[in-house]
Amino acid sequence: MQHRSTPAAHPATAPPVSAAQRATARRAVIASSIGNALEWFDIIVYASLAVVISALFFPSAGEQGAVLGLLLTFGTFAVSYLIRPVGAMVLGSYADRRGRKKALTLTIGLMMLGTALMAFAPTAQLIGPAAALVILLSRLLQGFSAGGEFGTATAFLIENAPDRKAFYGSWQVATQGAAMLLASLFGLALNTMISHDALYSWGWRVPFLFGLLIGPVGLYIRLRLDETPEFTAVADRVESSPLGQTLVHHAPRWLTATATVGLASISVYLILFMPTFAVSNLHLPAWAGYLGGIISGIVTLVGCPFVGTLADRVGPARVMTVASVAAVVLAVPLFALIVAVPTVAVLTLVQVVLGLLMAFYFGPLPALLAAMFPTRIRTTGMSIAYNFGVTLFGGLAPLILTALISALGTLMAPGYYYAVVGVISLVGIVLCRRRFGQR
Repeated sequence: MQHRSTPAAHPATAPPVSAAQRATARRAVIASSIGNALEWFDIIVYASLAVVISALFFPSAGEQGAVLGLLLTFGTFAVSYLIRPVGAMVLGSYADRRGRKKALTLTIGLMMLGTALMAFAPTAQLIGPAAALVILLSRLLQGFSAGGEFGTATAFLIENAPDRKAFYGSWQVATQGAAMLLASLFGLALNTMISHDALYSWGWRVPFLFGLLIGPVGLYIRLRLDETPEFTAVADRVESSPLGQTLVHHAPRWLTATATVGLASISVYLILFMPTFAVSNLHLPAWAGYLGGIISGIVTLVGCPFVGTLADRVGPARVMTVASVAAVVLAVPLFALIVAVPTVAVLTLVQVVLGLLMAFYFGPLPALLAAMFPTRIRTTGMSIAYNFGVTLFGGLAPLILTALISALGTLMAPGYYYAVVGVISLVGIVLCRRRFGQR
């Protein structure tokens, strides 16, 4: 029997929502947002400081060496995404067996450890090639913990929401906007307020140290949470193997959900790729890519809750369908514009448009994914679908885009890649609507 629920659907005789339920929902937003913000802040800072990290941890000589250094930096970035599905399966299954609260405290603890390794990592000048191994370990820890963060935090949000599921779920994405805003502000400040030597000697560590300070606050808040009502209701009959149940018996469901994640993920990582693209390919100032990231972060932070409210009224899938069509149509023209007119103003405009598309597509996604899976396998299903999607379409994107631009010799490569992923996600949304009843 198919699970055919919609986040926007409410029983006609639904009881009024109490003040206590609203307060619980607000606490869930804060608790999940802090961990989500820490995860994405660390990821975004790493991607936006790729040129600096490449020089410090993967030093090479000459122009070809610089490209190789970037490929190694983004390759390490990509490796952290290859382990995310492992984290999704282990931590998602743990959350479905032992509860959302325990999994949330575990993921933020692992995140703090990964961020600390990055903040205090010795450079290649100090310890030689071993510096790259420290970075790799940091990325692996971060990737493993992030594998369980989205599914667990989204389940915690949705299951604590008495109504307006898409609105509350959209805060998962809004906090990614907050992380993008903060990381871009740090990038802009580091590239304009301190010297080049200071940036490369100690300045690059400052954002990671700042991110490390967020962790204990999030851990404290998560330790004081109560378990969600929906998980409590099924706690006495949990699946003995939610991972096996999901992979075997719900394969069409999570594969379809994986396709829907693609456009959301590539939108984020294309914005993150822009600082590197601006410096390495458009030959713009180092601070140029961060301005658009700041505006895109604000658009996502402010816009996603409004998009979530819209999705509660008309259905997440309908909003995402319109956004995906717009993304496919605009992808190539946006990059044709930036290649023809490589200025800071045009770069910023492109990033803002990408931010708007991301908000309209990504904002309703948590509610859609939560509705795709029943409670007893919800975290496992969402974690697998989300992290396979992010790994395939997002985490590998900076590496793929750098390689495509170098191999094909065209700066239009990011636009083509974005359009292809948009088509894949559009197909996923159509399947969600027609086969799984997400209307």
